Amino acid sequence: MKIQGGCLCGNVQYEVKGPLSHADHCHCSMCRRQHGAAFGTYANFNPDSFSWVAGESYIKIYQLSSGNGWCFCRECGSTLGGTEKGEITSITMGTVVGDPGVKPESHIYVGSMAQWYEIQDDLPRFEEES
Repeated sequence: MKIQGGCLCGNVQYEVKGPLSHADHCHCSMCRRQHGAAFGTYANFNPDSFSWVAGESYIKIYQLSSGNGWCFCRECGSTLGGTEKGEITSITMGTVVGDPGVKPESHIYVGSMAQWYEIQDDLPRFEEES
């Protein structure tokens, strides 16, 4: 299985040679701000299966003091994935082209979710990370 994706402007493209796993809707305040939405949806993968196909020079990483962060395209601002110590460890499912082969399994960090949003599905909910 090969998953491909990229940013809004098309400068950055990536490929994951292997399955995605453990997809979640993250409602933490940082993801909400990063995406400008009620939540961000991420899926994990084996880091050895990931590669930038084009535009790696456009990648900017915003890293927190914890070592976790996000990578995004410095041209269009698309959030492409989550990072740990500068290495991409998850992708934002909205940037995947086609079927990602996985669906979100839960809502995480619902303890800090947007007060104006109401979850409309029956997925498990966790106050913090699952």
